[in-house]
Amino acid sequence: MLKEIKHFLLHLRLHYQFFILSGGYLLGGLLADAMNTTQFWLQFLNVHVLLFGGATAYNSYWDKDEGPIGGLKHPPRMTQWMHPASLLMMAAGWTWSLQIDWHYFFIYGVSLLLFWLYSTPHARWKGDPLLSLVAIGFSTGTNSVLLGFWAAGGLFSVPILFAIVGAALILLSMYPVSQIYQYEEDQRRGDITFFGRYGLMGVKKFFTFSFTFGLILVSAGLFGIYPYPAILFFILGLCSFFILKGFISKLKGLKKEYKNVMKIKFFASLSFVLFLLISCSIRYEWIGSTMLTSYF
Repeated sequence: MLKEIKHFLLHLRLHYQFFILSGGYLLGGLLADAMNTTQFWLQFLNVHVLLFGGATAYNSYWDKDEGPIGGLKHPPRMTQWMHPASLLMMAAGWTWSLQIDWHYFFIYGVSLLLFWLYSTPHARWKGDPLLSLVAIGFSTGTNSVLLGFWAAGGLFSVPILFAIVGAALILLSMYPVSQIYQYEEDQRRGDITFFGRYGLMGVKKFFTFSFTFGLILVSAGLFGIYPYPAILFFILGLCSFFILKGFISKLKGLKKEYKNVMKIKFFASLSFVLFLLISCSIRYEWIGSTMLTSYF
């Protein structure tokens, strides 16, 4: 039983949630015009452990992958009890979200519903190239920013709209890349992924379009609130774009590329996460430097 619990915890892929998927939530905190620090970090755990972690385990239960997946090169076998356990985690997080406000509760619930539609065999949006983009784009893209924004105590404004759409596009830009190395298992399950429909060239073109417009929108939204950090964000994002584009353009779809794909994906995501974490720390004086605070 202890071994199975360990396997279940591995399928939460917490390192993936914290270092790759937390950028949207942190961006929401940076965009907020207030910061309830305790509430923000408690809900960070709620979103990334109970919601995202539970959703990832739930998806793994139905996928039954044997080959490499995002954040796990050799996924361990899942057992029957892990199905209700993953749903219970998400339900517990949704209940917890009630303490914020009805906006937060609603957005959390929408994400939960989309994660369910994405994975369950009753709907299996993951098996459709466009519905899968919708599910991931909203559940971990736009909604992640909104959850961080409202957890911090922000009040909605027009620049936020640009930023949440842009964050979803940046997140989605790398999403089909990992599908390249899951193609055989996706075919066996009957899933038609973005890569399965549009091929390697389609994945490369989608990255260019999605990342470019996502970067422009996030920078524009951020510029309306914090101009100098927005400029720096755009410059760093542009550098990341050229590094990633150069790497992705050379992909041939060979399984030996998987390790390097995950490394570059981790590098790009961690860079954004660190930038946003440092920016929030300065903005909300989580680090006590008057000089740095004046920068904002």
